[in-house]
Amino acid sequence: MNIPEGQASVDRPVFMVEPWCVREPELRLDRLRQSESVFTLSNGHVGLRGNLDEGEPHGLPGTYLNSFYEQRPLPHAETAYGYPESGQTVINVTNGKVIRLLVDDEPFDVRYGRVHHHERILDMRAGTLTRNVEWTSPAGRRVEVGSVRLVSLTQRAIAAICYDVEPVDEAIRIVVQSELVANEALPGGGKDPRASAILDSPLVGEEHVANGTKVLLLHRTRESGLRMAAGMAHHIEGPESMTVDTESSEDVGRLTVATRIEPGQRLRIVKYMAYGWSSQRSRPALHDQVVGALAGARQTGWDGLLMEQRDYLDAFWEGADVEVEGDAEIQQAVRFGLFHVLQAGARAERRMIPAKGLTGPGYDGHTFWDTETFVLPVLTYTAPDAAADVLAWRHMTLPLARERARQLGLRGATFPWRTIRGHECSGYWPAGTAAFHINADIADAVVRYVDVTQDAEFEREIGLEVLVETARLWRSLGHHDVGGVFRIDGVTGPDEYSAVADNNVYTNLMARRNLQEAAETAMRHPDVAERLGVDAEEAASWRDAAAAMLIPYDQRLGVHPQSEGFTNHARWDFASTKPDHYPLLLNYPYFDLYRKQVVKQADLVLALHLCGQAFTDDQKARDFAYYEALTVRDSSLSAQTQAVIAAEVGQLELAHDYLGETSLMDLHDLNRNTGDGLHLASMAGAWNGLVAGFGGMRAGDGRLRFAPRLPGGISRLTFRMRYRGSLVRVTVTAESARYDLLDGPGVKLWHHGEPFSLGGDPVELPIAQVAASAPPTQPAGREPMPRRLDPHSRDARRRMS
Repeated sequence: MNIPEGQASVDRPVFMVEPWCVREPELRLDRLRQSESVFTLSNGHVGLRGNLDEGEPHGLPGTYLNSFYEQRPLPHAETAYGYPESGQTVINVTNGKVIRLLVDDEPFDVRYGRVHHHERILDMRAGTLTRNVEWTSPAGRRVEVGSVRLVSLTQRAIAAICYDVEPVDEAIRIVVQSELVANEALPGGGKDPRASAILDSPLVGEEHVANGTKVLLLHRTRESGLRMAAGMAHHIEGPESMTVDTESSEDVGRLTVATRIEPGQRLRIVKYMAYGWSSQRSRPALHDQVVGALAGARQTGWDGLLMEQRDYLDAFWEGADVEVEGDAEIQQAVRFGLFHVLQAGARAERRMIPAKGLTGPGYDGHTFWDTETFVLPVLTYTAPDAAADVLAWRHMTLPLARERARQLGLRGATFPWRTIRGHECSGYWPAGTAAFHINADIADAVVRYVDVTQDAEFEREIGLEVLVETARLWRSLGHHDVGGVFRIDGVTGPDEYSAVADNNVYTNLMARRNLQEAAETAMRHPDVAERLGVDAEEAASWRDAAAAMLIPYDQRLGVHPQSEGFTNHARWDFASTKPDHYPLLLNYPYFDLYRKQVVKQADLVLALHLCGQAFTDDQKARDFAYYEALTVRDSSLSAQTQAVIAAEVGQLELAHDYLGETSLMDLHDLNRNTGDGLHLASMAGAWNGLVAGFGGMRAGDGRLRFAPRLPGGISRLTFRMRYRGSLVRVTVTAESARYDLLDGPGVKLWHHGEPFSLGGDPVELPIAQVAASAPPTQPAGREPMPRRLDPHSRDARRRMS
């Protein structure tokens, strides 16, 4: 049955909890936008939201091509030098998912007639979305409809649908219409600045062709001048008596199949779709590309595409799977997160990974620092080729980043805060241009990738230039004061509730690493460094700046201020803040947020994770406790970092709570905005919280270190990761950790600070138990939802006290 909009309880679970799939046992029209995002299929090139096959009802139609956008004006209330004048918005391209069904002239529509059964399943091993429906039309004709959808991970341009129709108890006359539809009408956007701009009819038709069972539509964007092509071809199986027609117009291509089906018969239509776009290739070239891709898919066939998809995912899961015993929701969520992170980058091939992947238009389809800081670590340790492609895309945008730096009066390169093609698209400079840390985040991702893969060619051809240009930025952005200390003033760190501050600790620590790594990498490749104009004097200036970097510390409180002077600000009045006034940015002026001690998301605490060696164990515990009381988590990025550091400082139950928040962000629609697209960094956060949190994984400089400990609600944790040619499996229980070498030459590891060599035989080592200190407090009403309640849990201890 289907649950009409407005009649279902929001709190009732939408999806079943299963280890390898996401199952929707009934159609929830009240949660349609959420399920469309969750059921998105993508390969990093093309993304298909999980809309119903018949196209209606829908929450938000969506078919996206990576980096395909329309340009729009970016107005400013007051103009000033350096403000970007135009923005870029991802657009809904030609929809090939639509397959309409008429049963004795009645359109199949779940809002009419009677739905006896409706189930959809996202299978994360097969890489498919399956739908099964049994429906009786208003005229009393009963049919079974089944579809299986995939976006190929092996044939980049291809998506396909296998669509079956069968009568239940009597012969029926059916008509199936398979369509390509451009310039679909979209629902209007709300006032939330995190949502997207809605552009009406952004595509201009250039060509439409219908031939046999094939249809092709070509369009270009009105302003950005990008050209795209979408094509479909079909294989049809059914009764001998069928009529098949094709037609096309500027914005619609249609194949129509009409037949009569007796009980025991079936009509099957396999629909192959191909997508391509370019800013440079001609219309005939794109036409031929899509025709060729369709020919390749038809030669492979439906069964062949299914087999290729399963083989690809089998290989991925062999090196990436995470097994969790004791928390079934987290088990499902971490695989769901890994699956979507893979989909976002698998075939991106030197294009970006947006904050929402290709699952929705949230944030206008832009990429941010989220990708390098939260998503790429997962790909680097599980699918490193995909991580390399994203970093190669950043390298390709260096000319635009250099131009932006010159515009700002700086040397080197300034990467954009938010973008699609490398241009700055942020219209609010305190949370955009001033957030220079993105440059160090990109450099950090380069260093991590090279450390994990030892890819010397990448380091020479791509990595060094990124490191050099970002080091030049920091050297010109900061300055040595009269005492010789190196300062970086007037910047915004990860916490967007504290803008344009001096010496943000996270920014300074990451910039210090950037400067050091640039100097060391230039020494390893002197010929490339010379070609880039790096001499000994410049490299020495980077080292000097790094050595003199100011890292503020509040001696009075015994904690690191988030930025210079932060701990002197008045605290936000959390007790008087109403629960429905979160997120604060939608209910209070930035002016008030900027001058108070209130933290949107982990900032100093993120430094504890990514720059952990700069802090003592005692400093980590004190800093974490201090910022817990200030952090409201108005950003979905925060919980995973708080989970990682809570685990490191021994607050294992709190870490488990935060892990639940980041892992279930979209499956439970915790922020009530999953309908605009998945929170890809939160998807990655499930892996980060388990592997870096409870696995205690840290790496760098050829050292892969673990310090595993589990909370009471997880009895066993097993994860796999790749490092320097070896595939390692780590199995953690409360008492011990076992390390297995699954593939590769072997590797040196560290277990709670003790080194050992992992070769042919597994190594099992004990885990010492530690007593947790009193749990820190959070702002009133902003505590994470507890994962379990027992006499040892955090909330139970509070109630008993």
